[in-house]
Amino acid sequence: MSIRNLDKMFKPGSVAVIGASDKPRSVGSSLMGNLLQAGFSGPILPVNPRAAAVHGIMAYKDVASLPMTPDLAVIATPPDTVPALISELGARGTRAAVILTSGFAEGEAKVGRERAAQLLAAARPHLLRVVGPNCLGIAVPGIGLNATFAPAALLPGNIAFLTQSGAMATTVLDWALPRRIGFSAIVSMGDMSDVDFGDLLDYFALDDATQAILIYAEAVTHARKFMSAARRAARVKPVIVVKSGRAEEGARAATSHTGALAGADVVYDAAFRRAGMLRVNEVEELFDAAATLATMSPQQGNRLAIVTNGGGAGVLATDRLIEEGGKLATLGADTLAKLNAVLPSTWSHANPIDIIGDADAARYSHAVEVMLQDPDSDGLLVSYCPTSIGSSGDAAKGLIDVLQKPGMPKKNVFACWMGHASVQDGRARLVAANVPDFETPERAVRAFMYLVRYRQSQELLLETPSSVTPSTPADTERARALVKQALDDGREWLDPAEVASFFACYGVPFARTEAVVDPAAAAKLAAEIKGPVALKIRSRDITHKSDVGGVALNLATPAEVEAAARAMNERVARAKPKAKLEGFIVQEMVQRPGAYELITGVSTDVTFGPVILFGHGGTAVEILRDKSLELPPLNTALARAQIERTRIAALLKGFRDRPPADIDGVVNVLVQLSRIVADHAEISEIDINPLLCDARGVVGVDGRIRVRAASGPAQARLAIRPYPQSLESEIKTPDGASYALRPIKPEDEPALRRFAEQVDVQDLWHSAFALLRERSHETAARLSQIDYDREMTMLAWEGDRIAGLARSTADPDFDEAEAAVIIRADLRDKGLARQLLQAQLAAIAAQGVHRAVLVYPAKLARLNTIAIELGFDIVADAADATTARATKVLK
Repeated sequence: MSIRNLDKMFKPGSVAVIGASDKPRSVGSSLMGNLLQAGFSGPILPVNPRAAAVHGIMAYKDVASLPMTPDLAVIATPPDTVPALISELGARGTRAAVILTSGFAEGEAKVGRERAAQLLAAARPHLLRVVGPNCLGIAVPGIGLNATFAPAALLPGNIAFLTQSGAMATTVLDWALPRRIGFSAIVSMGDMSDVDFGDLLDYFALDDATQAILIYAEAVTHARKFMSAARRAARVKPVIVVKSGRAEEGARAATSHTGALAGADVVYDAAFRRAGMLRVNEVEELFDAAATLATMSPQQGNRLAIVTNGGGAGVLATDRLIEEGGKLATLGADTLAKLNAVLPSTWSHANPIDIIGDADAARYSHAVEVMLQDPDSDGLLVSYCPTSIGSSGDAAKGLIDVLQKPGMPKKNVFACWMGHASVQDGRARLVAANVPDFETPERAVRAFMYLVRYRQSQELLLETPSSVTPSTPADTERARALVKQALDDGREWLDPAEVASFFACYGVPFARTEAVVDPAAAAKLAAEIKGPVALKIRSRDITHKSDVGGVALNLATPAEVEAAARAMNERVARAKPKAKLEGFIVQEMVQRPGAYELITGVSTDVTFGPVILFGHGGTAVEILRDKSLELPPLNTALARAQIERTRIAALLKGFRDRPPADIDGVVNVLVQLSRIVADHAEISEIDINPLLCDARGVVGVDGRIRVRAASGPAQARLAIRPYPQSLESEIKTPDGASYALRPIKPEDEPALRRFAEQVDVQDLWHSAFALLRERSHETAARLSQIDYDREMTMLAWEGDRIAGLARSTADPDFDEAEAAVIIRADLRDKGLARQLLQAQLAAIAAQGVHRAVLVYPAKLARLNTIAIELGFDIVADAADATTARATKVLK
């Protein structure tokens, strides 16, 4: 389930409190007190078998005695009573419950896991949604709902805070109150037995009262659902996350706390980045980031200008800016001249712009006005340090006056009034004028960089990959046969010859490596390789070959190879008389002096499944720790960005007399690794180290592939659904014309923009195609980069031109998907719309959607006819006679 019935959770008309109490310091008493004090306008129904009233409100002895069915039930009773209560509430029609009680899935107790299973079994038949158990509760301050036992009062606001830790919720609420930070909702999720991060991200992404979503996470469950919801939410509003368990010990503590398995922290980094979420390290950063992203304009670049009355503050800000990856703006000649005209001669004449300690309101105004107009900076930090000459209030007035001046260019401005007692007047003025103020230069710079990184993450989501296809089609059948042979033999590792053969199936360059049966065959192969080779004994009974003399290196001639093979056979037979010797592995010894040693590979994370690795390789890989992870599937843009995140990327681009290395070749290897894990569920680990890279190309020298029996399809284990190649086909129109049909890809963005210029503007009536009106890279990229798990766009191609497009988006529950179709203007009367829409219905059904919907102007007779031919039931819209609605059950 996803957002179904969550409106009863967060917009209830009535609330029952099961376990309400007057007992001091009890959960039931605190809960009732908070509900009453928050001002909830609906009925509050306390349930207590031994009390006539609780907190002055008439109480009921059990659920059956309630005079009405509550929308929301909050339960604080012993754990053994909870499943029966959920069953009884569900039978009455309650559709949402918050369970504060602990004693379920947290920890390792078997009885707790059994209770959790009973709880879900009781809720599911009634579609009753559960937050918790083992949680603090939920609150929606805007409607006066505080169904928590938190001690702090809550302010309404536009931030949704989702947390797995109840203690963290109380801490954050206590921290937020004096800072006047309000919330659209607070959800303490506890064990997440039902409602999880995916559900809540889906819900609050659509919530108009929420402008930013904050998450405190210990572990994620249902990775694909989480990634799908997170990617969708992050496209419409900022999503900022603090993830605990960064250290291994912290991850273990999180596991025992939430009852969920915590994956490797670096993999969480990759997942959050891929979704477009912003990760921060501390709770204070969480709210700084939220306040900044929710209230400031999109950031256009990373060049920061600094205006300060104290040189030290400017230096601190500069240090943090460079550490965070920003740039100190360079002052151009025109800007320098303008500053010289309004500042004393002793100013710094550089950025940071030190306007000297005696700066008054006018000097602040003049300097800020010049920098707002400066074309070579993207943001402005204005700092004030207390002096006995100037006034913090005057300095703030100077800043505010120029920001409110009509016609002034808009640029994000970050104030930093340093100190405490002597700057209260200035800070009060800044708050009143809605100018963001930070206590230290470092925090102000950090806020600027939140905007920069958020913008970068959104741009990466919309980057168009190259349309270059692999030069060699994959031989998937041969690759599957190699994997099957290893599994049939009871092996978990492919041998070196199989590894090389497997990589060849996907066009991954690898040192020539083959298996031979005897010394003569080894010598013959060495003669073909024409260079030094390595010789290894081949035996599945011997794991550590070098320990028994089963490895020989740098054999230069066929004669040396044959002699070494005969000696190796005798040596190994003496050392391991029971081992079955199956021949030899002969491998080319690649000679690439000066080539960079890289590492690429695949590992399988317990939460997010397969993960692609790239980094600086060689024997010192563990010491260098220069690596980047990415979730598959990868395209060329994502692979290139993964490379850019490493330190060795700068070397690969070339320097001094070193030419650039073949980065495109590395990109191809990463994309092929992504393809491999999508094709083979049995592959759990791949390692290529080193992958040599220089201007001549890339080649793998040593590689390993680990396999294990798989119970499901390969793509099911990926956290992000890959491109559904199975939907590719061909359609024919009544006039005999054929069109290639396939799902949209990110690299279709240029063709999509051309298509937008070739459709009739009158055909853009559906909201699904509204973005085509703008004909920009950004809008076309948003249409071409979709979540194949919930969205689907099918393209009909006439050669290299898009002939038509059908699009649909399923609701989070996969109950319904609204579809729409648009055809190029010159092909509207060819019958293509019907064929394309029929193919779209098949794609929607493959996603598991229950029902397809068409909503269109009733006057569109052509579409009405198509709907009837495809088996839709058509009804007029009761609220709008000009609109028709057609539905079709798919399964």
